[in-house]
Amino acid sequence: MTTATFARYRFTFGPWNISTGADPFGPPVRAELALAVKLREFKKAGFDGIQLHDDDVVPADWDSTRTAEGVKEVKKMLDDEELFVEFVAPRLWEEPRTIDGAFTSNRAEDRQYALDRSRRAIDIANQLGTRNLVLWLAREGTYIREAKDPIRAVGQIVDALDTLLEHDANIRLLGEMKPNEPMDQAYLPTVGHFIGLISRLRDPERVGVLVETAHSILAGLDPSDDLAYALWHQKLWGVHLNDQNGLKFDQDKTFGSVDLRRAFNIVWVLDRSGYGWSGECIGLDVKPMRTTRSSDQTRHLINSKALFLRLSEVVQQIDDKTIQKFRGDRDYEGLEMYILDKLLGR
Repeated sequence: MTTATFARYRFTFGPWNISTGADPFGPPVRAELALAVKLREFKKAGFDGIQLHDDDVVPADWDSTRTAEGVKEVKKMLDDEELFVEFVAPRLWEEPRTIDGAFTSNRAEDRQYALDRSRRAIDIANQLGTRNLVLWLAREGTYIREAKDPIRAVGQIVDALDTLLEHDANIRLLGEMKPNEPMDQAYLPTVGHFIGLISRLRDPERVGVLVETAHSILAGLDPSDDLAYALWHQKLWGVHLNDQNGLKFDQDKTFGSVDLRRAFNIVWVLDRSGYGWSGECIGLDVKPMRTTRSSDQTRHLINSKALFLRLSEVVQQIDDKTIQKFRGDRDYEGLEMYILDKLLGR
Protein backbone atom coordinates (compact mmCIF):
# COMPACT_ATOMS: atom_id res chain seq x y z
CA MET A 1 0.00 0.00 0.00
CA THR A 2 1.54 3.29 -1.09
CA THR A 3 0.91 6.74 0.32
CA ALA A 4 -0.73 7.65 -3.01
CA THR A 5 -3.63 5.45 -1.96
CA PHE A 6 -4.56 8.03 0.65
CA ALA A 7 -3.90 11.13 -1.44
CA ARG A 8 -7.56 12.09 -1.46
CA TYR A 9 -7.81 12.33 2.32
CA ARG A 10 -7.10 15.64 4.02
CA PHE A 11 -7.01 15.44 7.81
CA THR A 12 -8.09 18.31 10.04
CA PHE A 13 -8.16 18.99 13.78
CA GLY A 14 -9.54 21.54 16.20
CA PRO A 15 -7.38 23.41 18.70
CA TRP A 16 -9.73 22.10 21.41
CA ASN A 17 -8.35 18.63 20.68
CA ILE A 18 -5.36 19.58 22.81
CA SER A 19 -6.88 20.33 26.18
CA THR A 20 -5.84 21.03 29.75
CA GLY A 21 -7.72 17.96 30.97
CA ALA A 22 -10.18 19.88 33.14
CA ASP A 23 -13.57 18.25 33.63
CA PRO A 24 -16.65 18.84 35.84
CA PHE A 25 -14.95 16.85 38.60
CA GLY A 26 -11.44 18.27 38.56
CA PRO A 27 -9.20 21.20 37.60
CA PRO A 28 -6.69 21.38 34.71
CA VAL A 29 -3.84 18.88 34.77
CA ARG A 30 -1.91 20.18 31.76
CA ALA A 31 -0.81 23.68 30.82
CA GLU A 32 -2.77 25.55 28.17
CA LEU A 33 -0.86 25.97 24.89
CA ALA A 34 -1.00 29.02 22.66
CA LEU A 35 -2.68 28.60 19.28
CA ALA A 36 0.62 29.08 17.44
CA VAL A 37 2.17 26.21 19.42
CA LYS A 38 -0.78 23.94 18.67
CA LEU A 39 -0.54 24.72 14.97
CA ARG A 40 3.14 23.74 14.91
CA GLU A 41 2.44 20.52 16.81
CA PHE A 42 -0.35 19.46 14.48
CA LYS A 43 1.61 20.28 11.37
CA LYS A 44 4.45 18.10 12.66
CA ALA A 45 1.90 15.33 13.22
CA GLY A 46 0.98 15.40 9.52
CA PHE A 47 -2.34 17.25 9.57
CA ASP A 48 -3.44 19.41 6.65
CA GLY A 49 -6.00 21.83 8.04
CA ILE A 50 -7.77 23.22 11.05
CA GLN A 51 -11.32 23.57 12.35
CA LEU A 52 -12.02 26.74 14.32
CA HIS A 53 -14.61 28.31 16.56
CA ASP A 54 -15.00 32.03 16.09
CA ASP A 55 -13.42 32.73 19.48
CA ASP A 56 -10.51 30.41 18.73
CA VAL A 57 -9.58 33.14 16.25
CA VAL A 58 -10.47 36.33 18.13
CA PRO A 59 -12.41 37.10 21.31
CA ALA A 60 -16.15 37.44 20.77
CA ASP A 61 -16.32 40.94 22.27
CA TRP A 62 -13.79 42.61 19.96
CA ASP A 63 -15.03 45.39 17.69
CA SER A 64 -14.90 45.09 13.89
CA THR A 65 -11.56 46.88 13.47
CA ARG A 66 -9.77 44.86 16.12
CA THR A 67 -11.41 41.67 14.86
CA ALA A 68 -10.13 42.23 11.32
CA GLU A 69 -6.61 42.80 12.64
CA GLY A 70 -6.75 39.70 14.83
CA VAL A 71 -8.06 37.50 12.03
CA LYS A 72 -5.25 38.73 9.80
CA GLU A 73 -2.68 37.68 12.41
CA VAL A 74 -4.19 34.20 12.71
CA LYS A 75 -4.32 33.86 8.93
CA LYS A 76 -0.60 34.58 8.78
CA MET A 77 0.10 31.91 11.43
CA LEU A 78 -1.89 29.39 9.39
CA ASP A 79 -0.17 30.35 6.16
CA ASP A 80 3.23 30.05 7.81
CA GLU A 81 2.39 26.46 8.81
CA GLU A 82 0.72 25.77 5.43
CA LEU A 83 -2.58 24.87 7.09
CA PHE A 84 -5.97 25.65 5.57
CA VAL A 85 -9.20 26.35 7.46
CA GLU A 86 -11.89 23.71 6.98
CA PHE A 87 -14.66 25.64 8.73
CA VAL A 88 -15.54 28.24 11.33
CA ALA A 89 -18.27 27.64 13.94
CA PRO A 90 -19.87 30.28 16.18
CA ARG A 91 -19.48 29.13 19.79
CA LEU A 92 -22.99 30.02 20.93
CA TRP A 93 -23.38 27.55 23.80
CA GLU A 94 -20.88 29.09 26.26
CA GLU A 95 -22.36 32.59 26.14
CA PRO A 96 -24.62 33.50 29.11
CA ARG A 97 -27.19 34.97 26.69
CA THR A 98 -27.72 31.52 25.16
CA ILE A 99 -28.42 29.52 28.33
CA ASP A 100 -32.00 29.03 27.10
CA GLY A 101 -30.98 28.36 23.53
CA ALA A 102 -29.58 30.58 20.81
CA PHE A 103 -31.94 30.64 17.84
CA THR A 104 -34.78 29.19 19.95
CA SER A 105 -34.39 31.29 23.08
CA ASN A 106 -37.59 32.61 24.61
CA ARG A 107 -36.02 36.09 24.63
CA ALA A 108 -35.92 38.02 21.37
CA GLU A 109 -32.75 39.89 22.36
CA ASP A 110 -30.94 36.58 22.90
CA ARG A 111 -32.04 35.27 19.50
CA GLN A 112 -30.75 38.50 17.95
CA TYR A 113 -27.40 38.06 19.70
CA ALA A 114 -27.09 34.55 18.26
CA LEU A 115 -27.79 35.80 14.74
CA ASP A 116 -25.36 38.70 15.08
CA ARG A 117 -22.58 36.46 16.37
CA SER A 118 -23.21 33.90 13.62
CA ARG A 119 -23.05 36.59 10.93
CA ARG A 120 -19.78 37.77 12.44
CA ALA A 121 -18.49 34.18 12.27
CA ILE A 122 -19.34 34.13 8.56
CA ASP A 123 -17.28 37.27 8.06
CA ILE A 124 -14.37 35.66 9.94
CA ALA A 125 -14.69 32.54 7.77
CA ASN A 126 -14.48 34.65 4.63
CA GLN A 127 -11.32 36.35 5.85
CA LEU A 128 -9.77 32.97 6.61
CA GLY A 129 -10.58 31.58 3.17
CA THR A 130 -13.31 29.05 3.95
CA ARG A 131 -16.94 29.08 2.87
CA ASN A 132 -18.04 26.54 5.51
CA LEU A 133 -19.89 27.55 8.67
CA VAL A 134 -20.66 24.68 11.04
CA LEU A 135 -23.66 25.05 13.33
CA TRP A 136 -23.70 22.76 16.34
CA LEU A 137 -27.19 23.50 17.68
CA ALA A 138 -25.98 22.74 21.19
CA ARG A 139 -28.64 24.50 23.25
CA GLU A 140 -31.49 24.34 20.75
CA GLY A 141 -33.67 22.20 22.97
CA THR A 142 -35.09 22.14 26.48
CA TYR A 143 -34.53 20.90 30.01
CA ILE A 144 -38.30 20.43 30.33
CA ARG A 145 -40.48 20.02 27.26
CA GLU A 146 -43.11 22.56 28.31
CA ALA A 147 -40.50 25.35 28.31
CA LYS A 148 -40.90 26.04 24.59
CA ASP A 149 -43.29 25.52 21.71
CA PRO A 150 -41.53 22.74 19.72
CA ILE A 151 -43.30 23.59 16.46
CA ARG A 152 -42.33 27.24 16.74
CA ALA A 153 -38.76 26.22 17.66
CA VAL A 154 -38.26 24.34 14.39
CA GLY A 155 -39.50 27.39 12.52
CA GLN A 156 -37.10 29.63 14.45
CA ILE A 157 -34.18 27.42 13.42
CA VAL A 158 -35.29 27.54 9.78
CA ASP A 159 -35.63 31.35 9.95
CA ALA A 160 -32.15 31.65 11.48
CA LEU A 161 -30.58 29.50 8.75
CA ASP A 162 -32.30 31.55 6.07
CA THR A 163 -31.00 34.75 7.67
CA LEU A 164 -27.42 33.43 7.55
CA LEU A 165 -27.79 32.28 3.94
CA GLU A 166 -29.06 35.75 3.04
CA HIS A 167 -26.12 37.40 4.82
CA ASP A 168 -23.58 35.87 2.43
CA ALA A 169 -24.28 34.42 -1.01
CA ASN A 170 -21.21 32.14 -0.91
CA ILE A 171 -21.34 30.65 2.57
CA ARG A 172 -22.31 26.99 3.12
CA LEU A 173 -24.03 25.89 6.32
CA LEU A 174 -23.23 22.50 7.86
CA GLY A 175 -25.56 21.28 10.58
CA GLU A 176 -23.94 19.17 13.30
CA MET A 177 -26.62 17.25 15.18
CA LYS A 178 -26.56 15.76 18.68
CA PRO A 179 -29.50 14.32 20.64
CA ASN A 180 -28.60 15.62 24.10
CA GLU A 181 -25.95 17.38 26.19
CA PRO A 182 -25.75 20.16 27.11
CA MET A 183 -29.57 20.26 26.81
CA ASP A 184 -31.60 17.39 28.20
CA GLN A 185 -33.27 16.91 24.82
CA ALA A 186 -32.40 18.63 21.57
CA TYR A 187 -34.53 19.79 18.68
CA LEU A 188 -33.38 18.21 15.40
CA PRO A 189 -31.46 15.50 17.32
CA THR A 190 -30.21 13.48 14.33
CA VAL A 191 -28.77 13.84 10.85
CA GLY A 192 -32.12 12.76 9.40
CA HIS A 193 -33.99 15.49 11.25
CA PHE A 194 -31.72 18.19 9.90
CA ILE A 195 -31.68 16.90 6.33
CA GLY A 196 -35.47 16.79 6.50
CA LEU A 197 -35.75 20.56 6.79
CA ILE A 198 -33.09 21.52 4.23
CA SER A 199 -35.61 21.54 1.37
CA ARG A 200 -37.59 24.25 3.17
CA LEU A 201 -34.65 26.68 3.22
CA ARG A 202 -34.14 29.57 0.84
CA ASP A 203 -31.09 27.93 -0.80
CA PRO A 204 -30.98 24.18 -0.08
CA GLU A 205 -27.94 23.73 -2.33
CA ARG A 206 -25.82 25.56 0.24
CA VAL A 207 -26.83 23.53 3.27
CA GLY A 208 -25.46 20.12 4.29
CA VAL A 209 -24.33 18.22 7.37
CA LEU A 210 -21.27 17.40 9.41
CA VAL A 211 -21.67 13.96 11.01
CA GLU A 212 -19.95 13.36 14.34
CA THR A 213 -19.78 9.64 14.99
CA ALA A 214 -20.13 9.90 18.79
CA HIS A 215 -23.31 11.94 18.35
CA SER A 216 -24.84 9.20 16.22
CA ILE A 217 -23.94 6.64 18.89
CA LEU A 218 -25.54 8.82 21.58
CA ALA A 219 -28.74 8.75 19.51
CA GLY A 220 -28.62 4.94 19.49
CA LEU A 221 -27.71 4.86 15.80
CA ASP A 222 -24.87 3.33 13.83
CA PRO A 223 -22.64 6.15 12.53
CA SER A 224 -22.05 4.37 9.22
CA ASP A 225 -25.80 4.49 8.54
CA ASP A 226 -25.92 8.22 9.29
CA LEU A 227 -22.96 8.73 6.95
CA ALA A 228 -24.61 6.65 4.23
CA TYR A 229 -27.89 8.54 4.59
CA ALA A 230 -26.15 11.88 4.21
CA LEU A 231 -24.07 10.59 1.28
CA TRP A 232 -27.21 9.40 -0.54
CA HIS A 233 -28.58 12.93 -0.24
CA GLN A 234 -25.20 14.33 -1.36
CA LYS A 235 -25.15 16.33 1.87
CA LEU A 236 -22.15 14.85 3.71
CA TRP A 237 -19.78 17.80 3.70
CA GLY A 238 -17.80 17.06 6.85
CA VAL A 239 -17.13 14.43 9.51
CA HIS A 240 -15.92 14.35 13.09
CA LEU A 241 -14.49 10.92 13.81
CA ASN A 242 -14.16 9.69 17.38
CA ASP A 243 -15.54 6.87 19.50
CA GLN A 244 -17.99 6.45 22.32
CA ASN A 245 -18.38 3.91 25.11
CA GLY A 246 -22.16 3.59 25.31
CA LEU A 247 -25.05 6.02 25.73
CA LYS A 248 -23.57 8.46 28.21
CA PHE A 249 -21.85 11.84 27.98
CA ASP A 250 -19.98 12.84 24.82
CA GLN A 251 -16.62 11.16 25.37
CA ASP A 252 -14.74 11.99 22.14
CA LYS A 253 -12.51 8.95 22.57
CA THR A 254 -9.76 8.02 20.09
CA PHE A 255 -11.28 6.81 16.83
CA GLY A 256 -11.77 3.03 16.85
CA SER A 257 -10.66 2.62 20.47
CA VAL A 258 -14.01 1.25 21.69
CA ASP A 259 -15.49 -0.66 18.75
CA LEU A 260 -13.11 -1.61 15.96
CA ARG A 261 -15.84 -3.26 13.89
CA ARG A 262 -17.94 -0.09 14.06
CA ALA A 263 -14.93 1.98 13.05
CA PHE A 264 -14.30 -0.39 10.13
CA ASN A 265 -17.84 0.19 8.85
CA ILE A 266 -17.38 3.95 9.12
CA VAL A 267 -14.25 3.77 6.98
CA TRP A 268 -15.95 1.24 4.66
CA VAL A 269 -18.76 3.70 3.87
CA LEU A 270 -16.47 6.70 3.44
CA ASP A 271 -13.81 4.86 1.43
CA ARG A 272 -16.15 3.04 -0.94
CA SER A 273 -18.35 6.09 -1.54
CA GLY A 274 -15.46 8.18 -2.87
CA TYR A 275 -15.72 10.62 0.01
CA GLY A 276 -12.73 12.95 -0.06
CA TRP A 277 -12.18 13.09 -3.81
CA SER A 278 -14.02 16.44 -3.98
CA GLY A 279 -11.98 17.98 -1.19
CA GLU A 280 -14.01 16.78 1.80
CA CYS A 281 -11.96 16.39 4.97
CA ILE A 282 -11.50 13.71 7.58
CA GLY A 283 -11.98 15.77 10.70
CA LEU A 284 -11.01 14.38 14.09
CA ASP A 285 -12.71 15.47 17.29
CA VAL A 286 -11.00 13.51 20.05
CA LYS A 287 -9.85 14.39 23.56
CA PRO A 288 -6.70 13.23 25.36
CA MET A 289 -7.31 11.27 28.54
CA ARG A 290 -7.06 13.21 31.76
CA THR A 291 -4.07 11.05 32.72
CA THR A 292 -2.14 11.93 29.55
CA ARG A 293 1.21 13.65 30.06
CA SER A 294 1.74 17.02 28.40
CA SER A 295 4.49 15.51 26.26
CA ASP A 296 1.96 13.03 24.78
CA GLN A 297 -1.04 15.29 24.28
CA THR A 298 -1.14 14.87 20.49
CA ARG A 299 -0.90 11.07 20.66
CA HIS A 300 -4.70 10.55 20.58
CA LEU A 301 -4.89 12.46 17.31
CA ILE A 302 -1.92 10.67 15.77
CA ASN A 303 -3.43 7.34 16.82
CA SER A 304 -6.86 8.22 15.40
CA LYS A 305 -5.39 9.19 12.04
CA ALA A 306 -3.20 6.07 11.93
CA LEU A 307 -6.10 3.79 12.73
CA PHE A 308 -8.27 5.37 10.03
CA LEU A 309 -5.56 4.76 7.44
CA ARG A 310 -4.98 1.19 8.60
CA LEU A 311 -8.70 0.45 8.35
CA SER A 312 -8.72 2.04 4.91
CA GLU A 313 -6.07 -0.50 3.93
CA VAL A 314 -8.31 -3.29 5.19
CA VAL A 315 -11.30 -1.92 3.26
CA GLN A 316 -9.27 -1.86 0.07
CA GLN A 317 -8.31 -5.50 0.58
CA ILE A 318 -11.97 -6.56 0.52
CA ASP A 319 -12.83 -8.43 -2.67
CA ASP A 320 -16.08 -7.15 -4.22
CA LYS A 321 -16.84 -10.46 -5.98
CA THR A 322 -16.50 -12.31 -2.69
CA ILE A 323 -18.82 -9.86 -0.96
CA GLN A 324 -21.42 -10.17 -3.73
CA LYS A 325 -21.23 -13.97 -3.57
CA PHE A 326 -21.91 -13.94 0.18
CA ARG A 327 -24.78 -11.50 -0.32
CA GLY A 328 -26.27 -13.46 -3.19
CA ASP A 329 -26.21 -16.66 -1.14
CA ARG A 330 -27.43 -14.80 1.94
CA ASP A 331 -24.50 -16.42 3.67
CA TYR A 332 -24.15 -13.75 6.31
CA GLU A 333 -22.35 -16.06 8.74
CA GLY A 334 -19.69 -16.56 6.10
CA LEU A 335 -19.63 -12.84 5.30
CA GLU A 336 -19.16 -11.94 8.94
CA MET A 337 -16.23 -14.30 9.35
CA TYR A 338 -14.71 -12.97 6.11
CA ILE A 339 -14.80 -9.44 7.53
CA LEU A 340 -13.50 -10.51 10.92
CA ASP A 341 -10.63 -12.43 9.32
CA LYS A 342 -9.68 -9.28 7.40
CA LEU A 343 -9.73 -7.26 10.60
CA LEU A 344 -7.50 -9.89 12.22
CA GLY A 345 -5.04 -9.61 9.33
CA ARG A 346 -5.77 -13.05 7.91
